[in-house]
Amino acid sequence: MLIIGIDGLTLTADAAVQLRSPAVCGVILFSRNFQSRAQIVDLIGQIRALRPAPFLITVDQEGGPVQRFREGFSILPALASLGTHYQFAAAQALALAERHAWLMASELLAVGIDLSFAPVVDLKRGNRAIGERAFHADPAVVAAFAAAYVRGLAAAGMAATLKHFPGHGSVLEDTHFDAACDPRAAASIEREDLYPFRAGLAAGAEAVMMAHVSYPAVCAEPAGYSRHWIGQVLRRDWQFGGIVFSDDIGMAAAESVGAIQARIDAHLDAGCDIVLVCAPSLVDEAIAAVAARPPLAPERLAKLSARQHPDWTALTHSAAWRDTQQALSVLTSVKGSP
Repeated sequence: MLIIGIDGLTLTADAAVQLRSPAVCGVILFSRNFQSRAQIVDLIGQIRALRPAPFLITVDQEGGPVQRFREGFSILPALASLGTHYQFAAAQALALAERHAWLMASELLAVGIDLSFAPVVDLKRGNRAIGERAFHADPAVVAAFAAAYVRGLAAAGMAATLKHFPGHGSVLEDTHFDAACDPRAAASIEREDLYPFRAGLAAGAEAVMMAHVSYPAVCAEPAGYSRHWIGQVLRRDWQFGGIVFSDDIGMAAAESVGAIQARIDAHLDAGCDIVLVCAPSLVDEAIAAVAARPPLAPERLAKLSARQHPDWTALTHSAAWRDTQQALSVLTSVKGSP
């Protein structure tokens, strides 16, 4: 029930011990783990030798400012460039969103990654952490992009993770460093921020990542460990049966509930299925914190595992890959921000 971060470009002895724990169901890779495409393939192979599927190998490969793997991979435009393009060519922008998703997912699948935590469907309303990672400020536009991006991921064979539920875009604070509070009424959040999540789930998204944001007009707890947002809204009202991820519990906004044990207990007890522990220094304590809990059922994990792993050479010599590269090049000249 933990996805953990590891140090280094190769698998260390300490990381191997952590990955063998039955409490760990996946790993998240960062730029610190990446040097080249050949190196990341080797690292993924080392992990797979320890933990075969449905153990999840994940990354944040959104494009723009958040793209962990760069050298040897397509450089992906920021999602905001798609939103800007929508202003004068809406249908083309939505088609490009599908192709963006397909390209990102196809390349990751070809090197052995199961899941990129994407797409961001927060509204583009000035949040310091989200910025160019968001498509647009208009909920209806973001909803259309959410559905398109989910379709593109599905076409490649990758599950979709909508983030950050119920919406991180309408507060200014960066939850990596600060607590964040959104004082709006439930009706406003429902009408605006939740709209894209509904569209993405209707399109078939298999997972949701929670926000470390408090919505005090709705409930007291931050969303990531809120029985209201997870148990009532997602599970009961929306009948969502997929996977609920926490955001990284090492972020500053997660500290309000207490130390690592308290953070993990709060998230799991509220209904999160998988907790992200991205800082290697926190992993041993996190594993100890869940020692008495049963692991997540393998069949639930399997729904997020890669549906196919294309051959890299065949992929990058295909007409679909070349045509997608060419189609997305229009976004590199996009100026401004919606």
